[in-house]
Amino acid sequence: MTDCPDPLLLQGLADGELDAANSVALEAHLKTCTSCAGELGRIEALRDRLAGPALRHRPPPGLADRVDRALASAATPPARRPRPARTPWLAGGALGAAAAALALLVAAPQLTSTGIEDELVADHVRSLLAAHVVDVATSDRHVVKPWFNGRIDFAPQVPEFAPQGFPLVGGRLDYLDGRVVAAIVYKRRLHTVNLFVRPAGALASPRAFTARRQGYSLARWTSGGLEYWAVSDVAPEDLDAFRRAFSEASRRP
Repeated sequence: MTDCPDPLLLQGLADGELDAANSVALEAHLKTCTSCAGELGRIEALRDRLAGPALRHRPPPGLADRVDRALASAATPPARRPRPARTPWLAGGALGAAAAALALLVAAPQLTSTGIEDELVADHVRSLLAAHVVDVATSDRHVVKPWFNGRIDFAPQVPEFAPQGFPLVGGRLDYLDGRVVAAIVYKRRLHTVNLFVRPAGALASPRAFTARRQGYSLARWTSGGLEYWAVSDVAPEDLDAFRRAFSEASRRP
């Protein structure tokens, strides 16, 4: 390891999350790089401060009892009231409210996707740190696509588009949002692009977008009842080009 590593590797070393090979390589680099050694020292000092007793706060007396009473009150079903007769105005208002709620759900990916984006970035970084980028290593989509058969309950598209600058590397299984998903791996020059695929939810928005999270780019779109998330440390415009190339290639037989 001659160049300075990704700062996430220093964080992983401080937290004891690196595998043996990366730990040895990073520790050797720290012996000759004062900049990285200083950054590791700052990470460890900050972690010690956050764990110190000065930042711990005791709950006020009686808080637990108040929480228990509030939960018990919330669990008690309210008394039934007579249902008012339905009028055309009320029915129309209810339909309008339902339509507004549905519109909010359709627009939800930009508003509520923060958690899933963090998990996607963590899965991407973990695959690189653990040197477990692929379970099946090949540039042949006719090998990768059937490899998923019987391992997941859906069939992701696995197009090849090396001429557009995104050669196929292989595939693996990953875990996202509580279920096993497909991870199809491509390259962009020296960068890895993880493409996570899962079934799209019933209310999933068909809207495609590109985002930036923790220094990583993410692109999201849907196709054929599946939801695709591409994650990499390339520039957002590169991932947007990846999404367009994937969509064009997947339409070809």
